[in-house]
Amino acid sequence: MKITKTQIPDVLILEPQVFGDKRGFLLEMYNTQTFSEIGITNPFVQDNHSGSCQGTIRGLHYQVKYPQGKLIKVTFGEIFDVALDIRYHSPTFGEWVGMRLSAETRQQLWVPPGFAHGFYVLSVWADVLYKLTDYYAPDWQRTILWNDSSIGVDWPILTDIDLVLSESDRNGVLFKDAEYFE
Repeated sequence: MKITKTQIPDVLILEPQVFGDKRGFLLEMYNTQTFSEIGITNPFVQDNHSGSCQGTIRGLHYQVKYPQGKLIKVTFGEIFDVALDIRYHSPTFGEWVGMRLSAETRQQLWVPPGFAHGFYVLSVWADVLYKLTDYYAPDWQRTILWNDSSIGVDWPILTDIDLVLSESDRNGVLFKDAEYFE
């Protein structure tokens, strides 16, 4: 597995080795030993699968208690994925990293606990898999407004497609009003 650090060194791009032949392909998405060797030692306790139409924005989500590390993989389509550092004492506090993830590239993104996370669907449809290091805790779920100008995420919004947002994503709080991790 090829590991690439992003501008925020704790957020990693993981590129699995792909074995292909006339039948198709095989790749290893997760291996406890391999992940431990690169410093991802949090046990994964929950797997989620979301399907979303083009123009959907999900996020920027996080949990103030029971923060979740997320291993993100797209199995169909393409998204623009964003991780925002909300660890107050981090040297990269308030910085974000964004990248395109697609079924074609088969890259995965590791977003550690202490980050808000979200994505925008670029393709007509996208299936996204998440491995999570803690359980969903709806009472502790928070949302930072995806288009807060103080964060400055450069979303590659498709101009001819209507945005699709949940009520909670539409009503997220500004970064300055968010609850951070100490």
